[in-house]
Amino acid sequence: MGNKTFWQSGHKPSLFSAFLYFDISFMIWILIGPLAVVIMADYPMDAAQKANLVALPILGGSILRLVLGFLTDYIGPKRTGQIGMLVTMIPLIWGWQFVNSLAELHIVAILLGVAGASFAAALPLASRWYPPQYQGLAMGIAGAGNSGTVLTTLFANRIAQHFGSWEVVFGLALIPITLVFIIFTIFAKESPNQPAPKKLGHYGRILKQKDAWLFCGLYSVTFGGFVGLSNYLTIFFNTQYGLSAVQAADFTTICVVAGSLFRPLGGYLSDKIGGIRMLMLLYGGAGIMLATISSIPPLYTVAVLLFFGMMCLGAGNGSVFQLVPQRFGEDIGIVTGIVGAAGGIGGYLLPLILGGLYQSTGSYAPGFLILSGIALCCVILIAVVQGQWKKTWVGQGGKARLDIRESLQADA
Repeated sequence: MGNKTFWQSGHKPSLFSAFLYFDISFMIWILIGPLAVVIMADYPMDAAQKANLVALPILGGSILRLVLGFLTDYIGPKRTGQIGMLVTMIPLIWGWQFVNSLAELHIVAILLGVAGASFAAALPLASRWYPPQYQGLAMGIAGAGNSGTVLTTLFANRIAQHFGSWEVVFGLALIPITLVFIIFTIFAKESPNQPAPKKLGHYGRILKQKDAWLFCGLYSVTFGGFVGLSNYLTIFFNTQYGLSAVQAADFTTICVVAGSLFRPLGGYLSDKIGGIRMLMLLYGGAGIMLATISSIPPLYTVAVLLFFGMMCLGAGNGSVFQLVPQRFGEDIGIVTGIVGAAGGIGGYLLPLILGGLYQSTGSYAPGFLILSGIALCCVILIAVVQGQWKKTWVGQGGKARLDIRESLQADA
């Protein structure tokens, strides 16, 4: 298999199915983020309440990724994905027909986390088909399903405006997820390299390893930054620059496109030059952009800065998951759930930071400065740990080494 090209070495229908599942799930996961400006007409909220509402789906996804990660290793990623899509239909129906209070909307928001938990099934479905040297690209292509956020930011508020109802957006979302469920059921296939099911106690053994915690921290910044901003930027543009719901969502779309499209590139370049090198560059770039945004420049300037900042975060997602399968290849389902949960926690905290500080200070500057500092701390963290990584399991700059799988399993 080592001499085969990327497209010859895996299973394209499963890779495409993983992408579609991830894509439609992300579209549904962040529905409330762009719609929050419209929902305020029915349920008035202050800055902190708005931040809390858009953060709840991310929190739900963070918790449920652990569940789907365990199911992925126990019953396989295909069955787990099918269950995930069926359960996702519950909050869509509820939000469409039965929400009568802000408290009920909070419950719907948390249940939408099932869609966000798709990460824990979609990525292992793709990863298990591909050898170590192609993990970055495979995970990047499957993970590019976060482009579903673009569909939500571009169309959700337009549909709500057209029908005069935000609830109808939830109902219409049932159509694409049903179609993807059918496609996924027909074309997705379990890899012959399925590992044996893991017991719950295996989570504890994984969490005893320092590298698992390091990846959790790194991913909470890249993925947490991407999904947190994807959910919150419509509120930011509406509050800071006075844009309408549709205009604010359009500017958010511009920023989200960057993070979505550059995830596969981040994985591909990490395969070529190494995930360590890529992450140091990307965290540094994101930190600089966020620090500049804290000056609250004019609208079009901040849009450009957010575009490049989201590009760094999106590519960083691909780079982190070029490294994760190298270190935890046989435990990719569980580790994807754990690391993905950490990413969700980062995404949950980001709106709370921006919204909470805005309410207390009247400015978004402190929030963006804090986010910038966190990104720059990641550069320092990687600089410190890379020496040990190179000695034990990764190649120069973070490239894949093909001679370390047995030693890693013995260590685990």
